[in-house]
Amino acid sequence: MDRRKLLKGLLAAPVAMTVATDGVASQSEGTMNVEELQKNWKDLLAQDADVALTTEPLQRSEEQWRKILTPEQFRVLRKEGTERPSSSPLNEEKRPGVFVCAGCSLPLFTSVMKYDSGTGWPSFFTTIPGALATKTDFKLIWPRTEYHCVRCGGHQGHVFNDGPPPTGQRWCNNGVALQFIPKAGKTSRDRDGVTVVSTARFL
Repeated sequence: MDRRKLLKGLLAAPVAMTVATDGVASQSEGTMNVEELQKNWKDLLAQDADVALTTEPLQRSEEQWRKILTPEQFRVLRKEGTERPSSSPLNEEKRPGVFVCAGCSLPLFTSVMKYDSGTGWPSFFTTIPGALATKTDFKLIWPRTEYHCVRCGGHQGHVFNDGPPPTGQRWCNNGVALQFIPKAGKTSRDRDGVTVVSTARFL
């Protein structure tokens, strides 16, 4: 998920990020307080959102995961695959809301943490605290930092140090590994306890 050299150079310039409003003040990269964005992430969570608010490990067999996830979700979340760039509708998602793990509904990012990296994958400059764990990945010979959901262990993507201010981080995520819950939207939980969002309405 490395970005092209040209995009890397462009992001070296000052980047002004407009964050979602609806209860959260817009801020530029010069005044953005990352700790406040992390601390107040629930401000962007829909009132009726039925998401996981615990990081207690969730254990399921491979057979159970295959029944719950789509084939592409299973390939990415359980087998550490990578979706095709620009294949996720979440690339264009700009409404206020929260991005949760598609495997277990644990909140991982908010809309104010998202930015357009130009890579073709949803990208974020910071995360909801305590939601993700990292490990070193050598699949492409040189080491990369892979991250996954702390609750279900589902693979989300890789984090790089070529992001915009104020963190300089690019959490490069597979869109298929996420579900987006708009702040103004209805959610429900299926029989396995996974948050379901109507893709026909919201994506």
